[in-house]
Amino acid sequence: MTCLSDTSTAEISASEAGSIPAPDAILAGHATPAPAPRAYPDLTAQRSTRRLLLNPKYGSGPCEVDVRYQWCGAPDAPTLVVQGGISADRDVAALDGDAAPGWWQAVVGTGAAIDLDRFRVLAINWLTPAELGSSAVSSEDQADALSALLQALDIQQVHAFIGSSYGAMVALAFAARHPRQVDRLVLLAGAHRPHPLATAQRSVQRGIVRLGQSTGQVDQALALARQLAITTYRGSGEFARRFAGGPEWRDDRFHFPVEDYLEHAGRRFVERFDADRFLALSESIDLHDVTPEHVSTPATLIGFPSDRLVPLADLCELQRRLHGPATLEVVESPYGHDAFLKEPEQLAPLLREALR
Repeated sequence: MTCLSDTSTAEISASEAGSIPAPDAILAGHATPAPAPRAYPDLTAQRSTRRLLLNPKYGSGPCEVDVRYQWCGAPDAPTLVVQGGISADRDVAALDGDAAPGWWQAVVGTGAAIDLDRFRVLAINWLTPAELGSSAVSSEDQADALSALLQALDIQQVHAFIGSSYGAMVALAFAARHPRQVDRLVLLAGAHRPHPLATAQRSVQRGIVRLGQSTGQVDQALALARQLAITTYRGSGEFARRFAGGPEWRDDRFHFPVEDYLEHAGRRFVERFDADRFLALSESIDLHDVTPEHVSTPATLIGFPSDRLVPLADLCELQRRLHGPATLEVVESPYGHDAFLKEPEQLAPLLREALR
């Protein structure tokens, strides 16, 4: 797609944060089983930690950092870096013996769009200021960690950096800082800078969490912040369709249909995420700023018209300003920003073409 105007979309982003949505069991009103984890006994699989020397952007000098990573796929195959949103981790796909599926299990696997018979996939856990000994963590820090890890693993160049949400921001920072280490970029629902309205939404979420920390109600505050964030991840049409019913009287007040879903999502998030980590990575999104003209790596951009976090206008601007060749693919979906997680069938041909 070629973009000619910044006014090519009516959607304006509101926020951007985690990448793993709450299950559809509550959204849809029925249980939707998660895909079973797939083991890859015939492939090379490694989940490990490397101590690397980094110089954090907001730190006082070089420091040694433990970078936790997963590297799996066909032996001696080209490596792909795959990174997701701030709540995604290195477990992109399940390894042999894992009880749970990876966060992008529908896309990464044997015979899948990102085919582990043809590639090896490398992913890291996001770093935090506490690990870096710094006041904040930047997308450049994450990019530098990946660059240092590639050197430690003796990988001269990756075939592609596939980034979704925050991962797309880090991919751009990586290409700007380490262009010789990547052959191409595939960027889903992420741009060169956050939209100001998105920053406004995230700042409110962080304010809620800080208030909880100051009043001793950290879990309640983190759950509430996550609930607010969830309202920006999905499309308006989906919420209208699924939560259009009237309220019911329960526990001495009216409960609206969407509340059970949001409360469940908040509880799940608290079970697996730390408040300080959330604050740091949420802030990292808003600190992100890459000059597109400094990126010459060929890029495929993938955006969603229903995305209220990363509007198509921002991706159009990014496409125009990138120094290297860039295409923009627009995927219609009711799932908003979460479409990169919810639309594997639509994304599969685009990913295969981008990696061809």
